[in-house]
Amino acid sequence: MIELPLVSKSTETEQRARKPDWLRVKLPIGEDYRRVRTLVDEYKLHTICQSGNCPNMGECWGAGTATFMILGNVCTRSCSFCAVKTGRPNEYDEDEPRRVAEAIFLMQVKHAVITSVNRDELKDRGAEIWYQTVKKIKEAAPQTTIETLIPDVKGNWDALHRMINAGQEVVSHNMETVESLYRRVRPQARYERSLEQIKRTKQFGKRTKSGIMVGLGETKEQVFKIMDDLTTHGCDVFTIGQYLQPTKMHIEVAEFIHPDIFAMYKEEGLKRGFLYVESSPLVRSSYHAERHL
Repeated sequence: MIELPLVSKSTETEQRARKPDWLRVKLPIGEDYRRVRTLVDEYKLHTICQSGNCPNMGECWGAGTATFMILGNVCTRSCSFCAVKTGRPNEYDEDEPRRVAEAIFLMQVKHAVITSVNRDELKDRGAEIWYQTVKKIKEAAPQTTIETLIPDVKGNWDALHRMINAGQEVVSHNMETVESLYRRVRPQARYERSLEQIKRTKQFGKRTKSGIMVGLGETKEQVFKIMDDLTTHGCDVFTIGQYLQPTKMHIEVAEFIHPDIFAMYKEEGLKRGFLYVESSPLVRSSYHAERHL
């Protein structure tokens, strides 16, 4: 009998956390990146690129684009996957819509993505700031198309209609994970409620979009089920990316999914009726968003 060497828990953790070669990204560099960074700082704006530790920040900012995050950078939710700060947000800034619009005009963005933290403490979930932000962008940069990645409104459908009634071309709401993992990954969200939000957005006449992370312990069958649930509820565009643990305080990566599996998911998604599927390890919901039109 051959005895295998014991592996300490710390070694197991290091092996599990070690990223495969296909997850390597370039560091953000270049003149275009510095220009975007300067504008973001000058106008005192928040981006999910920074707050969410997005692996594509170098590529996107280098191309002169960014995903702006409105309503502050402190979220009322405590999702176990997200790097955005959790706590009691400050009062929102009523001048923020103007500053976002002016920055987008100066950056000459062709397709802008706007997202926000959850503001559950606000009666309208921040819907008025959402509405004014899109309106101001359309006034300042009428040639710019807009995608809004909106949070869960907790069934406040009046707030939802205000959020999506400002002229944006695409409205996205991420499911984030499969149904069985909701309690662990999104404890303050509800699977059916998010599906209902997407359905109502589609009925309003918008192009709809949603995304999930994989590598959290889901099965392929569960991924196929959420695809079916989304297409049934009117989702047009679907994104799938690898979950990456932001800090040791967040939920651990259960598995690094091989690119071949992502390619299979894309094929299955198109078979199931999505108009567009973005599926690869480094995909995030706003990655290549301009293509989703």
